[in-house]
Amino acid sequence: MTKYCDEAIELAKEYATEFEKYGDTIPSNQGLALVLKVRRETVQEWGRDPRKPEFRDILDEIQARQHQILINKGLKGEYNSHITKLVLGKHGYHDKVDNQHTGSGGGPITWNVLPVKVKDDNSND
Repeated sequence: MTKYCDEAIELAKEYATEFEKYGDTIPSNQGLALVLKVRRETVQEWGRDPRKPEFRDILDEIQARQHQILINKGLKGEYNSHITKLVLGKHGYHDKVDNQHTGSGGGPITWNVLPVKVKDDNSND
């Protein structure tokens, strides 16, 4: 199949819900492209085309299913955590620690050093 048609839409809908039938663990745009026998870029172009809203909806469903599967199976430990983390990065998740070392208002850190009175062991204080 090399062009956008009703058959492509029906096959895309089928893939979105029955991706495992095509050997995929999670649905993906790449998997859909293979099923439709088109380039992944073609699938993405069809999804951006305002004249093809039904196809965009199918791609949205694929992304939503992918996200949900990754969350559920990742939390259960059924999927490799590194791969799950990598793919969830495409859904906006990031493992980032932001250590910012600034003082008040974003300026430099200032230190207030106070004198300490050292008690002399020989004194009666």
